[in-house]
Amino acid sequence: MKIIIGGAGEVGFHLAKLLSNELNDIIIVDMDKDKLAFIENNLDVMAFRGDITSFNALKEIKADEADMFITVTQLQNTNLTSAMIAKKMGAKKTVARISNPEFLHRDNQLWVRSLGIDAIISPEQLAASEIYSLIQQSAFNTMHSFANGQLFLVGTVLDRDAKIIGKRYKDMYLTSKGGFENLFMPIAIIRSNERGEYYTIIPEDDTEFQLGDQIYFIVRKTGIIEIYKILGKKQEYFKNIIVLGGGSIGIKTSKILNENKHNIKLIEINREKAFDLADDLSDILIINGDGRDGELLVEEGISDSDAFIAVTGSSETNIMSCLLARSKGVKKTIALVENIDYIHLSQEVGINAFINKKLLSADSIFRYIRQGHVMDVTGISDLDAEVLEFKIHEDSDAAYKKISDFPYSKDAVIAGIVRRNEGWIPTKDFVLEPLDRVVVFSQANLISKVTKFFK
Repeated sequence: MKIIIGGAGEVGFHLAKLLSNELNDIIIVDMDKDKLAFIENNLDVMAFRGDITSFNALKEIKADEADMFITVTQLQNTNLTSAMIAKKMGAKKTVARISNPEFLHRDNQLWVRSLGIDAIISPEQLAASEIYSLIQQSAFNTMHSFANGQLFLVGTVLDRDAKIIGKRYKDMYLTSKGGFENLFMPIAIIRSNERGEYYTIIPEDDTEFQLGDQIYFIVRKTGIIEIYKILGKKQEYFKNIIVLGGGSIGIKTSKILNENKHNIKLIEINREKAFDLADDLSDILIINGDGRDGELLVEEGISDSDAFIAVTGSSETNIMSCLLARSKGVKKTIALVENIDYIHLSQEVGINAFINKKLLSADSIFRYIRQGHVMDVTGISDLDAEVLEFKIHEDSDAAYKKISDFPYSKDAVIAGIVRRNEGWIPTKDFVLEPLDRVVVFSQANLISKVTKFFK
């Protein structure tokens, strides 16, 4: 498959990384020489320096032969223009990253397609939806649903309340009558060594859970309650929430939470913008101020707030304000970060969850490209790994195979099955059948082989 990616930023890089693992013919286009050089040195793709809206540049890279033309620069108009030109040239499918939420309205979809754009991606909408999911599940710092909510990926850090600290993976099956093996499966642990370096463990029967482990589970819908029990947590409803940042993500997040009966205070530092927001969001209390100001947060009742969400355009502001909120006793803090490297700090600094809209966008586009056999995909931000949902077809290599026949079990795990709209956590003798939807955790270097097995 020939794929052209416009934009060599973090979205383009992460997307190219996912797709290059599958031996696609990939060309990534940008004007920034340094970004292109970095990509050429780290990925097996072709880097082309040029303007993605230039007719000559698109002719030179033969955009007319592209199976997929994806444009993810930071400029919406550049993305829309280049996608339209590529489609007119003959590109089979086009995807554009947008920032204006009007493009997402159902009434406008026909118009968008008439322009020659097959799919649009809104990083801001994806980020707001991710934040909402994390607010609904109080104990988790990662949350993603698969197969219409029959299975979930959840992640959390084991603290002193966790009942599985010091226990082995296989011991969990013995802690309750009937066992937990049909309710959830731990798929990965991130642990630090004496030097503070993090490494990844794929749990086996004798793996022992330790204080401070960042652990990820695949869970059946009916198993969420049991996960809370082994974590020593109770599901909490976050009624009072402060949102910092009146940009697109802050507005979308506030609206979603307000519609779901949460009490929202939205803090915006720009006075003029704050007054505009007050006119537009009549059901939400708008405060003009700096979220890094401890006195302001105290005045606005930070100690009575259940959650604090920082989504300004500055990663540093978001991190610092979340730390301040945490010091005031806020139960859950969520920070938007632009720099992917910051995500690895979440365990160290005590912020409950970091959101990166660029990673969310790349995963969403990857899912669109793989429609047919890859039904869904989400990255695990701390790991060079993905969790993918496949649909098994009659002629798939995986059809009628036992879980124990999976050839990549060292670096990948079949963690969940949905059959006839019911989720299962499979045992080794579970036999896969056509039409099953299978959730698999895979290290990045194996994604192409894992995908081929289920294709």
